[in-house]
Amino acid sequence: MVEATARILVKEGFEKASTNRIAEIAGVSVGSLYQYFPSKEALVAAVIDRHNEEIMGLVRTALLEVADLPIDKAVRKLVTVAIDAHRINPKLHRVLAEQIPRTGQLKDVEAFNREVHTLVRTYLESRRREMRKVDVDVATFICVSAIESVAHNTVLNHAEMLTEKIVKVLVDETTRMVVGYLR
Repeated sequence: MVEATARILVKEGFEKASTNRIAEIAGVSVGSLYQYFPSKEALVAAVIDRHNEEIMGLVRTALLEVADLPIDKAVRKLVTVAIDAHRINPKLHRVLAEQIPRTGQLKDVEAFNREVHTLVRTYLESRRREMRKVDVDVATFICVSAIESVAHNTVLNHAEMLTEKIVKVLVDETTRMVVGYLR
C-alpha cells in the first residue's frame, strides 16, 4: 500500500491520489486499506517516513565512515552522499517536500535534521585541531545547510545538471567551499 501510494504520488500528484485509487493499485480492498491506514494523509505520512529512513540510512552510514577521516576527505564524502541521497527517487522527493506540512510530518523531518546536526557537530568537535577558531554550533549549521541546499536544489530544481561530470564538479566545488570555511 505504501509503495502504491508512492507510485501514485509521483505519477498523478497528491490531489488525484485517493484511498480508492491506492487500494486499486495495491491490489487490496478499500476496507483492507482502512484497517492499516485511516486516511490518504496517513498513507502519505508512511511514504514520507520510509523515504526519510532510506535517506537517513545513507547519511548515518556516511557519518560513521568519515569519523576518522580528515576534514577534506570527510566533507567530500558527505557532499557526495547528500547528492546521492537526494537522487533516491527525486520525483517522489519533490512531491513529499510539498506534502510534508499537510501530513503533519514536519516534526519527524525536524527530528531527522536534529540528528544530522548532532552527528555532524560530533564529527566537527573531534576535528577542532584541523579547524580555524569557530563556534562549532555555528559551523555545524553552516556546513549542514550549505551541503543540504546544494544537494536539494540541484536534484529537485536542476535535474539537467545531474550528469556524472557535473555532479563531480558540484562535489568538488561544494567541498572546496565548506572546507575553505572550516579552515
